Amino acid sequence: MLTKSAAKAFFLGGTALCGVAFLLLTMDTLKAMPERSNQEQMSEQVVRGHHIWNKNNCMGCHTLMGEGAYYAPELTKVVERRGEVYIDDLLRDPSRYTQDGRQMVKYDIFNPDEVGEEVSAGHRADIIAFLAWVGRIDTNGFPADPDMAVDTSRQPTPVTAAVLAEAPKQMGTCFGCHSVQGGGGTVGPALDGVSSRLDRDYLIKWISDPQSVKPGTTMPNLGIKGEDMDTIIQYLETL
Repeated sequence: MLTKSAAKAFFLGGTALCGVAFLLLTMDTLKAMPERSNQEQMSEQVVRGHHIWNKNNCMGCHTLMGEGAYYAPELTKVVERRGEVYIDDLLRDPSRYTQDGRQMVKYDIFNPDEVGEEVSAGHRADIIAFLAWVGRIDTNGFPADPDMAVDTSRQPTPVTAAVLAEAPKQMGTCFGCHSVQGGGGTVGPALDGVSSRLDRDYLIKWISDPQSVKPGTTMPNLGIKGEDMDTIIQYLETL
């Protein structure tokens, strides 16, 4: 059993040792932060996007780097997973994206009908720039790579003007995950020749209700039907 003086020395020595360890770890963290935080890439657009994120309380539903609510998806690597085209279209009109019975709020600042196309596009670009910057922060492996991570052997490339000229406007969202003629997203399979592999009825069922075809699939239900569905199917049949 320790004497009173020995216990006091043990306490003071342990406190001093822990204090020194804390200071050294703090210094190491501060030294590593500029490189790991991507601070040099924090543009004015990224800052504007951060203001939009805070002002609209996006963390009331989403999380960034594990902080926030857990009602909606974690967004630390969302640009890497989904691509800018997909995110831009979702912000513009969330009503087209419903999954598991949940739907994102339609904010006026992203709605062209409320603030005009130019202002809306600017706000959407700002928040996407912020999310892209967050995704480049060195988080030491967090979050873990999802099942739908982008194939790093083939990074997304812009869809060519020729493809865009032929594609109907309803396909704009699809190019965020799928590619045609080598351009577009890499999350989902390429759509070249898809109608030769899958018949018309199967394509309609897959697009209208992905979960009924493949439970747990990452493809969202975009609520496409009627003339929009016919237009998309007719386009896919030309590939």
